[in-house]
Amino acid sequence: MKKTLIVIDMQNDFIDMALGTPEAVAIVPFVKAKIEEYVKNGDQVIFTRDTHNDDYLDTPEGKKLPVPHCIKGTKGWEIYDGLYVEGAKVIDKPNFGWPHWRDENLEDVEIVGLCTDICVVSNALIIKATFPDINVKVDKSCCAGVTVDSHNAALKTMQMCQIDVV
Repeated sequence: MKKTLIVIDMQNDFIDMALGTPEAVAIVPFVKAKIEEYVKNGDQVIFTRDTHNDDYLDTPEGKKLPVPHCIKGTKGWEIYDGLYVEGAKVIDKPNFGWPHWRDENLEDVEIVGLCTDICVVSNALIIKATFPDINVKVDKSCCAGVTVDSHNAALKTMQMCQIDVV
């Protein structure tokens, strides 16, 4: 069975720049170890990057979250130093969730990254809805939310939708 690790939005702006949090900084070593484990086992690793353009503040999202972040080509948009691994696929997604997971032919998925309560939960639910019969799990030690409370609420939501939270 093909195992896939999906690393959601582990980008500078979400870790220690525009929207960074101490909780996001704290998970970096755990995410790095998880990536290394998948690479060592010969499994697939996919990174997503939240990707916006210079007109971000004029978009529906920008009007609700008026903090420019993950603007394509900036330092904040880049995957955090030391996490990217050669041969990993990178998906630039313009929204919270990537609607094209079906194209990836997923079989057994583990999800880690940022933010638990926005992009992690969105992608986990899209994947579970697209592939209802596959194993989808989220490692809570490798995720952080906007707040601790919203992180925990997102984990509970995923559990209710038959996503394994470990």
